[in-house]
Amino acid sequence: MWDEAQFEAFLQDNPPTQEQQRTLSELAEKMKLKPMEHPWAYIKELQTSFDYSKIKYTEDYYDTDMNPDAEPTIPEWKVYFDGNFWGHSGKDRAGAEIRVDKQFEWAGHHWTIPAVYSCSKGLVLDFCMCTPAEDICKFMKKWDLHPENDSCIYFTQEQQIQIDLDNPLCLDFIPRLELNGKIMQTSHGCSVVFNPCLPDGMINELEAKWALEYYNLDISYGWMIFRAAFPWTSKRRPEIKSLSLTMEQQSHRVPGPHFKTPAPGDSFSFSHPVSGIKYTLTVQELDPQTIYKKRIDSDRWFYPTHFTAMSYTLSPKPDDDIFIRDCADGDKPLEIAPITNHFSPEAQNDIVMIGGAYGATTILWDDSKQKNLHIACSALHFEPVSDDIEWWVEFNITHPLKKTFLLI
Repeated sequence: MWDEAQFEAFLQDNPPTQEQQRTLSELAEKMKLKPMEHPWAYIKELQTSFDYSKIKYTEDYYDTDMNPDAEPTIPEWKVYFDGNFWGHSGKDRAGAEIRVDKQFEWAGHHWTIPAVYSCSKGLVLDFCMCTPAEDICKFMKKWDLHPENDSCIYFTQEQQIQIDLDNPLCLDFIPRLELNGKIMQTSHGCSVVFNPCLPDGMINELEAKWALEYYNLDISYGWMIFRAAFPWTSKRRPEIKSLSLTMEQQSHRVPGPHFKTPAPGDSFSFSHPVSGIKYTLTVQELDPQTIYKKRIDSDRWFYPTHFTAMSYTLSPKPDDDIFIRDCADGDKPLEIAPITNHFSPEAQNDIVMIGGAYGATTILWDDSKQKNLHIACSALHFEPVSDDIEWWVEFNITHPLKKTFLLI
């Protein structure tokens, strides 16, 4: 797709290395080859004169990314225990479909379980969670979500948590099956999402569309389709006499208030968003620290190593559901030795992170002499961190939402 000027510029900017030149010389000598005088013109002539109708494509090589105008062929619907919506591994046969068509209301959503699949290694269920399109559009408008900013790099850690809470197509839950009186736990799962409110430039996954078509789900709604696998509890595949499903909502993280504690002895009070219990955080010590450089040794990147550890107590003593985070994201690593191989994958500065995904870590210090002592670590920086750090409180909220549904 380049013009001749672009092609010549590429050749000048990317001369062959000594090793590549030696290889080319050896090939030229042994195969009696001479350099082509006008390679760009040769390639263009080949492209324009070639009869592409002579190429016979098979289904295995059909790629819709290369030909967006083509209508993709919907594959035969098969569900495997060790598979997902995009394919499967191993030589196991597809599971036998058992239609249940169970519908129910739970956690503020309408749910459909169209079928159960009996496989050699266990059962597979597809959970279809329905969401009105207007709820999805309001969510996307609130956070101004579009192709350019639909990425975690445009939002703070706190905003990312709130986005997950607000997302009407996201709900974490724990499913359990009871087969003939025996409990079956899930071993793995995967999911696809269908969003009817996507703006121009964003399209739904084909696998999500195929699932909606196979299960005859209304495309005017949004859908989260979660596939879960449940291994058999016995060596042999049992006969299904009774089958029930229990769904339990998982705990989730909720951002809380911000505070600053510039000196030991300072305190900050806040209330739990669910229980209403008022807690007082008291700073015991602020300790500037440095990560030992050999632990993050790199010839190519220069990493930040400075952080502050804040030890504190909470009164009254809480359950393990309160954490303290640094509001700052920390400094990003700097590239000090650019890569010389232009054909190798290259990491970008804006995505290389160290020190944990959330910048600050909370640790419970289990010393018998000083119970209820916690330690929060700030984000990493190149220069020593000041004591005037802005922190935020994070709560891990557990929902008592749990319900059982009869499937068979």
